[in-house]
Amino acid sequence: MKLILTTDVENLGEPGEIVEVKDGYGRNYLLPQGKAIIATKGAEKQVLTIKRAQKAREVRGVEHANEIKQKLEKLVVTLTARTTGVDAKKLFGSITNEDIADAVKSAGGPTLDRRTIVTDGHIKTTGKHAVSVKLHPEVSASFQVSVVGEA
Repeated sequence: MKLILTTDVENLGEPGEIVEVKDGYGRNYLLPQGKAIIATKGAEKQVLTIKRAQKAREVRGVEHANEIKQKLEKLVVTLTARTTGVDAKKLFGSITNEDIADAVKSAGGPTLDRRTIVTDGHIKTTGKHAVSVKLHPEVSASFQVSVVGEA
């Protein structure tokens, strides 16, 4: 079965690649989870848009990753979220990786891919939380995210 990957699939390929996989793997795993689409002429046009989006987020080598790491570690990232309960420390919901990526961008930092952000479990309380970002296979940056309750 010929498929076009829409996301990074470990040991198979990157977004935009056309791959040949066994029918069962494609039909039962890749297609239902949205990790691939069937390779047609129209779908090959989508490959171009996927690759453009990937290129915009791409880190161009170790030197570029180190520059981004220095910017991130100097950055002060603050998120405001609704709180619940008497002590107002518990969040109503949780902070997602997408929320963190948006907060980094609004704080003057670089555009981050939400899939590269790693937290220590779910962020469900106010306070400071450690966050790391895998910028390159050899470079990862760590910084603090401060979560403040909404008044």
